[in-house]
Amino acid sequence: MATATSIVRSPAALLSAKVSVSDHKPTPTVQFSRFPSKRSCFTALLSSLHDNNDDDDNNNNVISHPKPLSSSQLFNSVSNGSRLRVAYQGVRGAYSEAAAEKAYPNCEAVPCDQFDSAFQAVEKWLVDRAVLPIENSLGGSIHRNYDLLLRHSLHIVGEVKLAVQHCLLANHGVQLEDLSRVLSHPQALAQCENTLTKIGLSREAVDDTALAAKHVALHKLKDTGAVASSSAAKIYGLNILAQDIQDDCDNVTRFLILAREPIIPGIQNPFKTSIVFSLEEGPGVLFKALAVFALRQINLTKAFIYGFFKSPRKAIESRPLRNQPLRAADDNNGSKYFDYLFYVDFEASMAEERAQNALRHLKVSNYMFLWQEFATFLRVLGSYPVDTTMM
Repeated sequence: MATATSIVRSPAALLSAKVSVSDHKPTPTVQFSRFPSKRSCFTALLSSLHDNNDDDDNNNNVISHPKPLSSSQLFNSVSNGSRLRVAYQGVRGAYSEAAAEKAYPNCEAVPCDQFDSAFQAVEKWLVDRAVLPIENSLGGSIHRNYDLLLRHSLHIVGEVKLAVQHCLLANHGVQLEDLSRVLSHPQALAQCENTLTKIGLSREAVDDTALAAKHVALHKLKDTGAVASSSAAKIYGLNILAQDIQDDCDNVTRFLILAREPIIPGIQNPFKTSIVFSLEEGPGVLFKALAVFALRQINLTKAFIYGFFKSPRKAIESRPLRNQPLRAADDNNGSKYFDYLFYVDFEASMAEERAQNALRHLKVSNYMFLWQEFATFLRVLGSYPVDTTMM
């Protein structure tokens, strides 16, 4: 997962110079000069992105909404200097929009068509934050965002846990018995499999739950429903035929809050730290790596491996990458390629001495009084407050 390229240096240089984690240099404010002086053109751009290409866009019963930003449009967008702007992937009514608004209740939520676009929007100062999903309690990890964390240089500054409550939506006047199929994101369909099977609906996957709702509404479909949020029903003028149709009530998605700069970690409230590292190959290296946390009573909440191991997903999750090694952006030495990387979330703040010592130990190992290189690559993605609330 990796991108944030620095270990926070305050308080007290958290890691010694021995840990070759590159220092992130704050972007000077003069960089704002690269953008046009008329900062309101960001709002103008959003206003111009209405869905004029949809066949049924002239339908007066459906509210027109701005299209998500694409990578090609990012270069022509600037912030308007008003509310905090938060990027998310999807269209209006997506669960990611709800997560963004939970993190920042008064924000201006900015939809992006792809995860990549959200990362770029933050890097190019078009938005202030991005809120993106990283794992679901039922569906597992969002692998694409782990890839992007590695390739970009953003910092994790927080997390949001959102309880996912799926609804079966349809146009007004359509009854449950009128439906023959349902549209939604593949994970949403899988999470409602038992319910949809009992109803007898065929499933068709689309890119986003809210996009499914939008499609059903725009095309006035009478035989097709959508699995999406109650918010999507309100936005697109759909009727809720059934609520909470997920098979497991403990359906929670965890989102990461990304920013250009890290936050200063504290010790008053519960903090979590996310890191990524690579190890020398050899027997017992993973055991030694995880031991640096166990020795200091640091609890691991997630250990995720990108590599070529084939083991069941328990405390450690694996993903084959032998033919497609991942690349990490490095501010000092250029890009580096790795056959496998280890992603770890642990319950400690980088302001704590035990966390600092654990990472020192991870970087340089003392075995039989012989100090040697242990982790060949180490990056702190962020040290941030734990989200202890649920919607």
